[in-house]
Amino acid sequence: MVKICCIGAGYVGGPTMAVIALKCPEIEVAVVDISAPRINAWNSEHLPIYEPGLDDVVKQCKGKNLFFSTDVEKHVAEADIVFVSVNTPTKTQGLGAGKAADLTYWESAARMIADVSKSDKIVVEKSTVPVKTAEAIERILTHNRKGINFTILSNPEFLAEGTAIADLFKPDRVLIGGRETPEGQKAIHALRDVYAHWVPMDRILCTNLWSAELSKLAANAFLAQRISSVNAMSALCEATGADVSQVSHAIGTDSRIGPKFLNASVGFGGSCFQKDILNLVYICECNGLPEVANYWKQVIKVNDYQKTRFVNRVVSSMFNTVSGKKIAILGFAFKKDTGDTRETPAIDVCKGLLGDKAKLSIYDPQVSEDQITRDLAMKKFDWDHPAHLQPLSPTSNKQVSVVWDAYEAIKDAHGICIMTEWDEFKNLDYKKVYDSMQKPAFVFDGRNVVDVNKLRDIGFIVYSIGKPLDSWLKDMPAVA
Repeated sequence: MVKICCIGAGYVGGPTMAVIALKCPEIEVAVVDISAPRINAWNSEHLPIYEPGLDDVVKQCKGKNLFFSTDVEKHVAEADIVFVSVNTPTKTQGLGAGKAADLTYWESAARMIADVSKSDKIVVEKSTVPVKTAEAIERILTHNRKGINFTILSNPEFLAEGTAIADLFKPDRVLIGGRETPEGQKAIHALRDVYAHWVPMDRILCTNLWSAELSKLAANAFLAQRISSVNAMSALCEATGADVSQVSHAIGTDSRIGPKFLNASVGFGGSCFQKDILNLVYICECNGLPEVANYWKQVIKVNDYQKTRFVNRVVSSMFNTVSGKKIAILGFAFKKDTGDTRETPAIDVCKGLLGDKAKLSIYDPQVSEDQITRDLAMKKFDWDHPAHLQPLSPTSNKQVSVVWDAYEAIKDAHGICIMTEWDEFKNLDYKKVYDSMQKPAFVFDGRNVVDVNKLRDIGFIVYSIGKPLDSWLKDMPAVA
């Protein structure tokens, strides 16, 4: 029986291994992590992450050929293929601080694999890593190998949160990168055979190591670039009276461009986009390509500009001050159908409003009060370290309350900021909402989910990103 072990039971490792176990019943899959609370959650009825369809997949396989354990060394020693899916946060200090990936967890995983292995292994990079990481890992393993052969593969994930299980069942492509040596090719074929249980062969792409590593960073950079491009247009639309939805639709009907990732919003979030672009910028700088680095930096600058612009629009619309005013924040996750808050635009928007002394009432159907409190207290990039290395739970902020009902969040508020496109926010009884708010009542739609004209008819002053401005807002330019 082939044995697979995955180090890291997070957003990538857990779902990916669960689907492999489901599709390959003859393979034994173990997911290991040093975090006992996380493993306990995987072994309970309440999984540590929310992802549509994940519960069913785990239930079907758990205890049969899918196991979750804290006994990292035992399972690594027994495995034929070891996936490494550990955090690769952005460095906060030292060389490359603020841009380079911190490979501390990766390196310690590699050293542990070398230490405990008693048989040949294929080691698979599953985390998003900088180009040439495989080379560094290879060196660590070969210098500590004690007569054992290790072959490194790069198998980046291209999952979108909220649709991860569907993405795993029917991927656009599976990318496997390896050395162009007989051993490298043999390892590529071994991993390809695992995926071939359910993925058509023409969707399994085999490349060299560096191409696979760079393809992941490039894919995320291109997707983020599209979001920043349409967000840059949204600012121009507001200034000229154009409607960004109509512009996006007109652009998207061009078959060369296509309609995906052209929704204007308050900005992109998630664990990968910003981190991967910063990583790309650092690699470009290290390779003497400052012009290329500056090009990609601009994608992040526009994203930051969009969040700042949103906060400025809120404050300037409400008589240039939100001090002491209750503002309802609807949604905190970085997008709908996930509980993930990593790099969510809501954090920067909330911090901006708190800086102006607003009182925030926050509601998200999938994010806990503890998570929101931690996110608002954390420094940038802290979130990407394992939980036991993050700052301890902070004291709650008196200006922030977290509630479990949208209407409760909105009651007596001066304004509403829609930060996540959860379906329930489209379907609220906005007449009831209007009656419960202070007047004038403002709606700042950061995801373009509400019917602007309907809300204006009720009496709201509405700001929707990239849409023609309410006459109230025209007199108040959003300047920094």
